[in-house]
Amino acid sequence: MSDYPAKTCDISNLVRHPKLVEAAVRGMKTRQGRDGVYAWPEETFELEGVTFVVTSLTRERLGDMTDADAQAEGYPNLAAYKDLILRMHKGMQWNPDALVWVHRFRKLDAAPACED
Repeated sequence: MSDYPAKTCDISNLVRHPKLVEAAVRGMKTRQGRDGVYAWPEETFELEGVTFVVTSLTRERLGDMTDADAQAEGYPNLAAYKDLILRMHKGMQWNPDALVWVHRFRKLDAAPACED
């Protein structure tokens, strides 16, 4: 995958929190933002016996995140997502210009979403 930087973590660490694992298995979580690269497109990973495939990897600004993006991360809205992130990372400030790697994924047996 020469179009992407080297991985910084193993794909098995992409989605770890039990509530987020459950949300992914139920089809409610379809993306994960991280500081580093955990997976490249077309790679697969497993959560609770369900196989997922990474469909894209993009670099995005935190300030461009929407409520829909936060819901795809497994949270009810952007405010809840921000609150949790800031509680998890003590001393962190929400920097709208900060860049994160967004890993999008779907269940391997699920049909790809239609794009307009």
